[in-house]
Amino acid sequence: MWGNTLVMMRRTVLLLMVLLGVAGVRAQQEAQYTQYMFNQMAFNPAYAGAREAICVNGLLRQQWVGFKDELGNEVAPQTYLASLDAPVAFLHGGMGLTIYQDQLGFEKNIGVKIGYAYRFFLGNGNFSVGAQAGFLNKAIDFSKFIPIEENDPVLAAQDEKSTMFTDFAFGLYYQVPEKFWIGLSSNQLAETMSPIGDADYSLARHYYLTSGYDFTLPSNPSFELLPSFLVKSDGNSLSFDLTGMVRYEGRFWGGLSYRLQDGVAAIIGLNVKNFDLGYSYDLTTSKLGSVGSTGSHEIMAKYCFKIEIPKYRTSYKNTLYL
Repeated sequence: MWGNTLVMMRRTVLLLMVLLGVAGVRAQQEAQYTQYMFNQMAFNPAYAGAREAICVNGLLRQQWVGFKDELGNEVAPQTYLASLDAPVAFLHGGMGLTIYQDQLGFEKNIGVKIGYAYRFFLGNGNFSVGAQAGFLNKAIDFSKFIPIEENDPVLAAQDEKSTMFTDFAFGLYYQVPEKFWIGLSSNQLAETMSPIGDADYSLARHYYLTSGYDFTLPSNPSFELLPSFLVKSDGNSLSFDLTGMVRYEGRFWGGLSYRLQDGVAAIIGLNVKNFDLGYSYDLTTSKLGSVGSTGSHEIMAKYCFKIEIPKYRTSYKNTLYL
């Protein structure tokens, strides 16, 4: 019995640490993604239009499945995201729109991001500079928390409180098509602060560095090696993803990913014409694995297409114009 009680206490403490911390609340790390290489609009506005096509992307992530509080409530992170980006020729770049919902325990975030990327040729590739405005509604249901101490002032409200944040992002992105890409970005630049109930909530600035390479095997061009990495930090903690995948005939891919002090993941996917479908499973290796987490599931779907305006031949009836 004591063993189960200790597990429940550890779960509760971990959840409170993630959500509330101390009196001055700092936002958690933004949602993490195992298939970050297919979902760069989520954290870098400079990626808008990089595929030189109109791309619609959807992603669903169920993280730390099985993680519950002492009353059996599901408190594991759940993320739903949809994005749209496209090149816009007369703006010399691309536009992007991202809508997402990220839920952790009794905290729910619903946000919209709108961005623009200016693109130009540099060397053998394209370089882009992007900026973005974000609007975030953050709500916390204090009534579902069980206070460790009676009359806890943070939980005294005993109902749901919410607030709206406006913040900004900036990014750089460089790619040599079908060869190499690298991106550097920062989100929540203004570190906006707003009260939620009796707690002062501040968005934490996040930094992202990501890069990948597409290497075709000279001895067998049907196979491509796709190494990539993602480094993410909020200035206090650091997350590092290292991924290696193999793609066959441009249609099937699979590989492994390692996230520092968190877990290992398997990734598989396929392409059918302009449609990409991917799935990843994260095996939790941190302490969360010992308090109920059975791992994380992530599904990605992307569709890209181009609108080509037909060019009509000009004809003349008067031979003087020939």
